[in-house]
Amino acid sequence: MVEAWYMDESQEDQRAPHRQQPNRAVSLEQLRRLGVVYVRLDADNYETDPCLKEIRRAENYSWMDIVTIHKDKLPNYEEKIKTFYEEHLHLDDEIRYILDGSGYFDVRDKDDQWIRISMEKGDMITLPAGIYHRFTLDENNYVKAMRLFVGEPVWTAYNRPADDFPARKQYMKFLADEAQ
Repeated sequence: MVEAWYMDESQEDQRAPHRQQPNRAVSLEQLRRLGVVYVRLDADNYETDPCLKEIRRAENYSWMDIVTIHKDKLPNYEEKIKTFYEEHLHLDDEIRYILDGSGYFDVRDKDDQWIRISMEKGDMITLPAGIYHRFTLDENNYVKAMRLFVGEPVWTAYNRPADDFPARKQYMKFLADEAQ
């Protein structure tokens, strides 16, 4: 089951948990109010999983691939890890399903504080278009993930600040509506 918490301010190894002391846990409901959707699936049977098939049909996720992030599997590994960890947003939702290994997605809350979401095998997450976020491996240094898209994939990340994009403005309106 996914676990999330507010991060400390340490600039040490990005792969460390970075929990505040005492730990400030974040619930699935708090993530939902940020537009983050979480689903637990059977990663051992992803090729035949009827739940995944239904999610793909219902959300129109017509395109998918599988990426392995590990120093022996990903070309330009060090450069990619740095790029993934730069704070950015996308103009479309980001959908990731962890098939093996583990890592962290960090998202900003409504007060611009970092929340770390620990992802492991079986976890699927959808980050809404316009949310500032980043990704890093954890101390295991390995993840295999399915990437899902509606239509053709768009890989463009817009580093912060990117507040003038319609997707960001729409996301900020969503947050304001959730606060009411």
